[in-house]
Order: sequence, then C-alpha cells, then structure tokens
Amino acid sequence: MADQAFVTLATNDSYSRGAMVLGKSLRNHNTSKKLVALIGQQVSEQCQSVLKRIYDEVRVVDVLESGDTAHLAMMKRPDLGVTFTKLHCWTLTHYSKCVFMDADTLVLSNIDDLFDREELSAAPDPGWPDCFNSGVFVFCPSMETHGKLLQYCSEHGSFDGGDQGVLNGFFNSWSTADISKHLPFIYNLSSIAIYTYLPAFKQYGGNAKVVHFLGQTKPWSYTFDPKAKKITGSVNEATTHPTFLVDWWTLYSSAVVPMLKEQYGDNAFPIRMCGG
Repeated sequence: MADQAFVTLATNDSYSRGAMVLGKSLRNHNTSKKLVALIGQQVSEQCQSVLKRIYDEVRVVDVLESGDTAHLAMMKRPDLGVTFTKLHCWTLTHYSKCVFMDADTLVLSNIDDLFDREELSAAPDPGWPDCFNSGVFVFCPSMETHGKLLQYCSEHGSFDGGDQGVLNGFFNSWSTADISKHLPFIYNLSSIAIYTYLPAFKQYGGNAKVVHFLGQTKPWSYTFDPKAKKITGSVNEATTHPTFLVDWWTLYSSAVVPMLKEQYGDNAFPIRMCGG
C-alpha cells in the first residue's frame, strides 16, 4: 500500500551507512511498502545522494536532544540523546501506518506482515522484557500523538535518557494490555541476547527476521575482508554475532560500497575494507 512505509533515522554519515544497508535488505526481500529515511543536517550530500537511490523519501529533520545528561551518564551512552529525533516519525502523516527500524538493524526475510499489527507493537527488550525495545515498532503517524509525546518528554523526561525510556513511559500499558502488540523476538533479535541464552538462539535463531546490532560498536565500525568474507580484527562476540555481522558486511560491500565510491572516489570514504 502506498500509504504505508518503513521508516529509519540517520543523524550522521556513520548511521547513514547502516540505513543504506537496512534499505537494501528491505528491497532485497521484496517489500511492497515505501521506504523513508529521516536524516540530520550533519549527513553529507554524498550520503544523501546514496540514500535517495535506496529510499523513496529522504527528509531532513531537526536533531532533538534530550538534554538528560544524568540518565544518559547512568547508561554510559551520551550518544543516545539524539535518538529523541526519532519522535519526528509521528509527523509523517501522509502515511496511515509505519514500521520504525533503527539504522543498526538488518532484515533477513520479508516482514511486511508487521503492518497487520496496531500501534504500538514492538518486541520485548532483552535487558528488561517488561519494556519493549524501540529498535523496531509499529506506529500510526499523528500530529496529536507527536504533540503528546513532546509534552510527555517535557513533563517526565526519559528514565534512560533516550527514546526507549520515553516511548515505554508514554505507551506504558504495552506489557500488560494486549498480547497482540507483543512482536515475537525474531522481529527484533538483539545480537546481545544470543550469548545470554545461547540454547534458545540455537533452537529458534534460524527463524530470525530482523537482527539488531545493539551496543556502541556498530557493524560499520569493523573492518571486512571481502575475498575471505571475514571480519578482521577483534569482534566482541558478547554483543555481535559474527555470522550476522558477515551478512551485514556482505550486503554493504556488494550493494552499498559501489554507490559510495561513485560519490566519494576510491579513497575518500572510510569504507574499512582490507584487500579490496
């Protein structure tokens, strides 16, 4: 349907690379939905050009800061303040329903069935399963909801300093009200959870539809050898599953890097590949 869309957010060039891979993975699995990228003003013209080749709509938005340094310090993730910019997605009112996906997610199979769900549908967070993880969620754009979310921010802040704390506070009945709004974990498989419950991953991991690279070290931070199809250097297996990481890099190097090279030339962009 033309009025339904997958939406992501990239506030800088690094996260733009994640958004490029996410968009390509959605296209490769034959989504029938529109693709929308919200981007910050820091995103370079070159990255914007590549995103426009992958996404149907690329919209520059103001980067919102939570200003909540105390809670962000508690999480040791001051970079999460800009995730408040995610709240702009409710302003996309030319769409009736959307699925938001963080730029550090990778789609492994068609997930258009998510649009059968209602707002706010999301998967449990592995750190505290009575909270949902805000890396993948179904929502209905609405200026009224957007206004209420901003009001909630100003009155209550965020218990974790980022968008996930705000959204869980605002949609606070998620854990108890309607089980149909609980997405199966395979729609937002947090790579960090694989090693905390490895037997479950071995049992169910083959059904994964979306993998989410949680934590500070993102897929684009590693170096990849395209000939050996291998990540070089140290990989923190506690937070990143090597097989999914190789999947990310294989798609990035084959489908995204050629477009980036057209924009930047062979050496001007930090692609972090060795031997190729």
